[in-house]
Amino acid sequence: MKQLFDLSQNSSQIVFQSQDQEEEVFHQKDLIQLFPYGLNLTADLSRPFLLMKDQSHEYTLPVAVNPLEAGIALNQNSLSLTPSTPHRFTVHLLDSLGIKIQQCVFVEIKGVHQYVRLYMSGHPGLSSLKVQADEAMSLCLFLEVPIFATRSFIAKSRVLSAQIESQLKNQIVDSQGAVKGPIH
Repeated sequence: MKQLFDLSQNSSQIVFQSQDQEEEVFHQKDLIQLFPYGLNLTADLSRPFLLMKDQSHEYTLPVAVNPLEAGIALNQNSLSLTPSTPHRFTVHLLDSLGIKIQQCVFVEIKGVHQYVRLYMSGHPGLSSLKVQADEAMSLCLFLEVPIFATRSFIAKSRVLSAQIESQLKNQIVDSQGAVKGPIH
């Protein structure tokens, strides 16, 4: 099968556009590789953030994930626990089909969701697939797939993170300000 892109070529250009033109356009050389750093729990625990940092710790990408995904990522990366993951079947399936996820790139924000594009080899009809980041992070971490984002995506995600935290604080204030006891 012909390789559609060469990860070792820093001058290669990867361009994907969605119908609404919101997906980022980037060059491979513009990507910053990110590594898992930790989890930041929000006040109500419903929308934790997986914190990703570059090697020099200059850039931090907060990735809003669901509690299940956060728990899986935390468990998989724990040095004190015996690793357990729901991804073993997925790994066996991908291996049996000869599919390998080459890299994961953050490409879009829609509403309160971040999207990644998973670039893969070995699939007869697809070279990439766009999915919600909160549905793919623990799998990518388990498979040790290199994860990337552009500087502009990181900046947009920091704004998104602040918006989510602000919404959660407002919800907590609203729930605490509710009238308690009988209403006459």
